[in-house]
Amino acid sequence: MISFTVTALVFGVVFLAELPDKTALAGLVLGTRYRASYVFAGVAAAFALHVVLAVAAGSVLTLLPQQIVHALTGVLFLGGAAVLLFRKDESEEEVRRPENQSFWKVAGAGFMLILVAEFGDLTQIMTANLAARYDDPLSVGLGAVLALWAVAGLGIVGGKALMKRVPLKLITRIAALLMLALGVWSLWEAIAG
Repeated sequence: MISFTVTALVFGVVFLAELPDKTALAGLVLGTRYRASYVFAGVAAAFALHVVLAVAAGSVLTLLPQQIVHALTGVLFLGGAAVLLFRKDESEEEVRRPENQSFWKVAGAGFMLILVAEFGDLTQIMTANLAARYDDPLSVGLGAVLALWAVAGLGIVGGKALMKRVPLKLITRIAALLMLALGVWSLWEAIAG
């Protein structure tokens, strides 16, 4: 059974954390050069793979005693909030242009770019934390993958317009505050539990 509450919470947190990430910019760059549907297919497949790996890692954490899981996820959320608050602005990365516009070349370029860029990324670690925290891999996985796909879609189709209207600094601060709140809440549960 899927929990709408958990899915919505995960979607919101992951969406806000991924918006200022380099992969949104990479999706924007690829989307301006190639057919958007081909780019999205590759990017979406890579994000789905990352979410499966993150949820599996988080599910392993649920085997530990709850107080330890709450303490661990609390510390990791606080670390993620610190990364968002104190990291430098990311610059646009050079994206290699595939030799032709075939589906497999373009989707493959998008897949490989995201696969490499997102491995061990903040949102992947955050997804593992949320999977451990809620012990609901399906809801967490669904929320995370939908958020990542939404950001990828925005980046590919309309990222430039969004970034002109919503300051990147504001998006980053909101994501950091949400992670800070989740970290404090998790630590409080570890101590109170």
